[in-house]
Amino acid sequence: MPDATAVDITSHDTFVQGVPHEVFARLRAESPISWTEEADGGRGFWSITKYDDVLFASRHTELFSSRLGIRMEDMSDEETEARRTMMEMDSPEHTRLRRIVARPFTPRAVADYEGAVRELAQEVLANLQGRNEFDFVKDVARELPMKMLGRLLGLPDNDLDWLVSRGDALIGNSDPDFTDYVVDQTDTSDYRLLPFRSPVAIELFEYAQRALEERRATPTHDVLTALLAPSKDGDTLDDATLKNFFTLMVAAGNDTTRYTMTAGTQVFMEHPEIFASIPSMDSAQMKLLVDEVLRWASTTMHFRRTVVEDTELHGQKLKKGDKVVIWYISANFDDDQFDDPMTFDPARTPNDHVAFGLHSAHLCLGAHLARLELRVMFEEMAKAWSSIEAAGPSERFRSNFISGTKRLPVKVTWR
Repeated sequence: MPDATAVDITSHDTFVQGVPHEVFARLRAESPISWTEEADGGRGFWSITKYDDVLFASRHTELFSSRLGIRMEDMSDEETEARRTMMEMDSPEHTRLRRIVARPFTPRAVADYEGAVRELAQEVLANLQGRNEFDFVKDVARELPMKMLGRLLGLPDNDLDWLVSRGDALIGNSDPDFTDYVVDQTDTSDYRLLPFRSPVAIELFEYAQRALEERRATPTHDVLTALLAPSKDGDTLDDATLKNFFTLMVAAGNDTTRYTMTAGTQVFMEHPEIFASIPSMDSAQMKLLVDEVLRWASTTMHFRRTVVEDTELHGQKLKKGDKVVIWYISANFDDDQFDDPMTFDPARTPNDHVAFGLHSAHLCLGAHLARLELRVMFEEMAKAWSSIEAAGPSERFRSNFISGTKRLPVKVTWR
């Protein structure tokens, strides 16, 4: 097994070659709470790699705070305040904001979106009719979440491609294919008070401000209008919070579903029997399949927390102010929790994975919508295509934060 210290899990380049599962396996076995140096001069952090410890740190927000940032990087107090979103909050602040913005994303609300999601999935695939080879990421996985985002926010179709490209530049701030302001290759200090240290955030803030002004002048039936309305107890959000939330939706609401959908399709290419079985699956079986795709992809690989008070975890003494990184990508392949975790099992049960930050106060707001989009697109793909195979080499996203394939040339056989 490779020496865990020989692989830099803080480096974006490490993950271009694939997730270093062997390294995480060794850390889980030998040093589940391990000190990790940062090659870029950061002060270092504790890596939490075992499933049970990830759950503990996720649930105990009184010990492990989100308030000082969710990324590995250190930020000044000024940067922290300027770049704060709902993800960088603890209760009661987080609870109050989540209660207001969660209304359009509850299971009941999302269930009503299925017709729209299916219509859009069919439209995406119909646009590919006559083409047997294409880039799955660009032409399928990117398209459905983007179009659904437009429906939810009531945005013009002509704006969507630009908006998603701006979101890509934020989430993809470590990949030169997505941004000219690569965080570890360019001086981004001029943008340190902006989300992801990117000037692109200014463009999204300006777009969001115009959209909010339009909704105030002419209310519609979209999510933005709903967020402007007071809650049952009269609580409202200020424009800065609304613009931050809009930016978060554009960035995180598209990329994570895109890369998870792509990971599932890569599984179908490697295991055509799974893809062939989808048309005969009932709703319970499809739920199991989607959950296994979520575990397998583990698209959001980690979140960072900060120790609130001296504590001990798995025999290690963590001091107040220490950074800890919760590695979901490791927890989801912990063989003390999952039988044969390196095998994709479409019928895996139980499958209590930690994708979406499950079991924590910071459960991904769009989790129910992402599940719906994945299920419906997989169903529609299996109706449209009898087979899907590689048509060239794939290419992974350069990031230690998001695990994903950014190019996947495929060849399909239409039914």
